[in-house]
Amino acid sequence: MQKITPSLWFDNNAEEAMNYYVSVFKNSKINSIDRYPDESWDEHFKGMKDKVLNGNFTLDGQDFICLDGGPYFKFNEAVSFTIDCEDQAEVDYYWEKLSHVPESEQCGWCKDKFGMSWQVVPRRMGELLTGDDPEGVKRTTMAMMKMHKLDVAALEAAYDGR
Repeated sequence: MQKITPSLWFDNNAEEAMNYYVSVFKNSKINSIDRYPDESWDEHFKGMKDKVLNGNFTLDGQDFICLDGGPYFKFNEAVSFTIDCEDQAEVDYYWEKLSHVPESEQCGWCKDKFGMSWQVVPRRMGELLTGDDPEGVKRTTMAMMKMHKLDVAALEAAYDGR
């Protein structure tokens, strides 16, 4: 069991988000959903009957919890989830599935239809940004800063000075 579990606050679409995320990530599942009871027990929960009070789901081995809490809090870029991608094909897959707000794209960051920010990063990126050639690292960084979705071949070319 992991020690720290991210908790996501959704307006009123937590179940839709859980279903969406488990369709995107391999080895994923919804573990449980507890629902708000009949709202007559508390006036603050009007309209919440059967919404997600506590959802628990796993995305490729990472556990999350979530709830429908209403419109009081929104996701922003201060918190994002990084996806370690094996290669360009995996970058392309996740980018196509998760990027829904083109004006939020920058340096491998995208925002999904629920407003969650994701960093879709090829594993090769770490090698290029910590390489032995300081000028290659600088060129890679400058190339990355101009990209929306990261392009492994273009980043490698920048590192090599091509």
